[in-house]
Amino acid sequence: QVHVVESGGGLVQAGGSLRLSCAASGPTLARNAMGWFRQAPGKERDFVAATSWSGSTTSYADSVKGRFTISRDNAKNTLYLQMNGLKPEDTAVYYCAAKIGMVVRTEAADYEYWGQGTQVTVSS
Repeated sequence: QVHVVESGGGLVQAGGSLRLSCAASGPTLARNAMGWFRQAPGKERDFVAATSWSGSTTSYADSVKGRFTISRDNAKNTLYLQMNGLKPEDTAVYYCAAKIGMVVRTEAADYEYWGQGTQVTVSS
């Protein structure tokens, strides 16, 4: 059973930075892709960023390109999301997700394992 736990959320003023972490435990998934999604109140769960196992392939939502960076440390089974230049519009619960396959996808339905979310609030 794969267990995913994200952390690092908090309250930050506009223009600030946060670094989210996602720790995976249990059986490892060979060359699996992982990603970050977010959900604001009353809205759908949206794609933020995803990365392949090696990190050679990454994908970002247009709204976060140039501001967010996804990375992973496979030795620690940990995924990261460095968020810079935060905007109030980034306020949401952020979810870490892992998929069985190695292909990077941007749809939530393609991911099998999910964390329970960490709140990111950006004040104006």
